[in-house]
Amino acid sequence: MSALLVITLIVWLISAAGLVVFVLLHSGKGTGLSDMIASTMYSNTTGTSIVEKNLDRITIVFGVLFIVSLLVLMLIYPQGSVSL
Repeated sequence: MSALLVITLIVWLISAAGLVVFVLLHSGKGTGLSDMIASTMYSNTTGTSIVEKNLDRITIVFGVLFIVSLLVLMLIYPQGSVSL
């Protein structure tokens, strides 16, 4: 295997794991009936905090890295011709 393939696969693997973790860290938006009932009982502010904005930015970065690494893999091996 070439060095470019190894580096691209490592970036792809780290970005995939990071994308899964950071998507799961997002809070639910709550548009259902249970959230309407709960919002009357608990008065939460609906503003976005700095933590949520940073979480969005990190998730976008991992998503872009994931897509770019997939495109690089497609360009390196267009027919899946990886020989081990």
